[in-house]
Amino acid sequence: MNLKIEGNAVTFWLRVKPRSSRERLRLDPAGELRLELHAAPTEGQANEACVEFFARLLRLPRASIEIVAGAKSRRKLIRIQDGEDIARQINSSVVSSVTPG
Repeated sequence: MNLKIEGNAVTFWLRVKPRSSRERLRLDPAGELRLELHAAPTEGQANEACVEFFARLLRLPRASIEIVAGAKSRRKLIRIQDGEDIARQINSSVVSSVTPG
């Protein structure tokens, strides 16, 4: 997972999986951040759900979360502004899909 801190903002790439049976943020075995959402990928529903997910997770207003690139793709660049310890909060919320061997 690669979180880039730029002043008071954090940017990161993630892959969104719409129409998932549960909503969660996880790290896949390749180290890529993935967000599973209930929302459908039509008419911007998954994008709205993505912004809402991070707003709830980080307790920030929706206006602080922006999809910078990938609005029509499953791979999205997210920018989160004005949150304290955003990187730490995201890291602590990630569910690893790698099972101990």
